[in-house]
Amino acid sequence: MRATLSLGQVRGIRVRAHWSVLFVFALILFGLAEGGFPEAGPGRPTWQYWFVSAVTSVVFLLSLLAHEISHALVARRNGVCVDDITLWLLGGLARLRSEAAGPGAEFRIAGVGPLVSLALGAVFALTAGLAAELLGAGLVVEALAWLAGINILLALFNALPAAPLDGGRLLRAFVWWKTGNRLRATAVATVAGQCLGWVLVGIGLYLVVAGAAFSGIWLVVIGWFVIVMATMEGSQARLREQLGGIAVSEAMTPGPETVPGAATVSDFLTDPHYRFRHSAFPVVDDGGTAIGLITLKRADAVPVEERPSTSVARVSMPLQEIPTPHPRDPLARLVPDLQASPAHRALVLEGGRLVGIVTTSDISRVTTRPNASSLWPRRTL
Repeated sequence: MRATLSLGQVRGIRVRAHWSVLFVFALILFGLAEGGFPEAGPGRPTWQYWFVSAVTSVVFLLSLLAHEISHALVARRNGVCVDDITLWLLGGLARLRSEAAGPGAEFRIAGVGPLVSLALGAVFALTAGLAAELLGAGLVVEALAWLAGINILLALFNALPAAPLDGGRLLRAFVWWKTGNRLRATAVATVAGQCLGWVLVGIGLYLVVAGAAFSGIWLVVIGWFVIVMATMEGSQARLREQLGGIAVSEAMTPGPETVPGAATVSDFLTDPHYRFRHSAFPVVDDGGTAIGLITLKRADAVPVEERPSTSVARVSMPLQEIPTPHPRDPLARLVPDLQASPAHRALVLEGGRLVGIVTTSDISRVTTRPNASSLWPRRTL
């Protein structure tokens, strides 16, 4: 997910925030400060409503983060690598590098999120009750009660048996366990997610017509998100099945054209050998070792007057930002990294030596082979 801000690491897992989190924060902040808290406890100074609302909004976002961290930690314990966690408009996303090895691991990874949200809801509810006994009714009690309710609601919504929700993954784990077919299980969860999404869209449109425009539009957005994400999960599962058993070496272009890191940006852009062949090239040092990737777009961004004195190596993408698989690595494992890479390319290295390059076009070419025909089952059960 682009346009993110790094928030640090938790147990070695990178945490990022998408700019849309600001919209969520503002929505909760204004909703509580101008509506919820003044109605529940009128007669207080305005600054108190805003201060408590701001703290409540931050704690809610931390609750979302705890939900996603629980997924990530259990995934890592079950042998699934976690790239990062991103908070965004509709919650959080833990980006997993691969899938669970079996239905049991899938069940554990999916189930822990709603349990954590439910536990947080219970803790906030108990704390609200204790605060009410000790302090009486007030903004603190209202804030704790709101946090309890929203976390319990989050747990219940996520437990719905439909992709891409946690409940959809639980459903997939169950069908996978019963049938032994992961692709069929994904198809069931995908259809359930699409149905749920359309139901939410329908309810949202009804609310808009009935006069509750804000709530209705919000439900339509959530419903559409569920439909899109469920469909994407189904497509990705189908792609993984098609690529099963295929190594990176079978998709890569061997011996790709390279650019010397010492070459100037001016030479690179004016040499027709590069300019009209591809939009990106591996960059190598004097010894022929890959050191990065240069794209025409990055080179064009260098001011004209600086191009004769700027080396290609200086403006190229470093290897840390590019997938660098081994030729024998499973191609299916490379796909998520390739999609997340800004250049949508991977440099295939063997012993540190560049042996090939893989692009998204190469993946498409592999999936259209005659022996990679559609494996999506006609029946889901």
